[in-house]
Amino acid sequence: MSPEQVVSALIGAFFGAAGWLVVGLYMQRRQHHRQARSAARAVYFELAVNRIDVDVALRHGVYQPLSRASFERLLPELATWLTADELDTLARAYMSHAGYQQLERDASVPQPVRLALLERILAEHDAASAVLRTRAFSTRDAARLARSDGTPLPAPEHPRA
Repeated sequence: MSPEQVVSALIGAFFGAAGWLVVGLYMQRRQHHRQARSAARAVYFELAVNRIDVDVALRHGVYQPLSRASFERLLPELATWLTADELDTLARAYMSHAGYQQLERDASVPQPVRLALLERILAEHDAASAVLRTRAFSTRDAARLARSDGTPLPAPEHPRA
């Protein structure tokens, strides 16, 4: 083998390996993005259920346990995908669960304080939901999910045959 052939083979091997590395990293990044987006969607719907429970507590004084299983399980994916302020907004919603649990256990909390705290917990859940809605869903889907008045979304219109 001549020196030119060796150099040519080494250059080809280098660029071939570098190409595979770039393609592999790109595919891994896309997969990570899909997993993080799926995680955000799961946490979004967990927040929606929790928001309903907080709203029921605010309106009727009936407390149901709030869920945090999806958040705790999927936090590593979210932590690498969300910005620091987005992650902080999400964490605040889940940190507010401590106040909710205190209200559930302690009936001696005055009613004005109870109402103010529950309204703040709702606001934290709304802010976290807004962050996840804009990051995890398409613009069209996010607009459809943004309804916060509790009314069902209209059914999509399908052309009649």
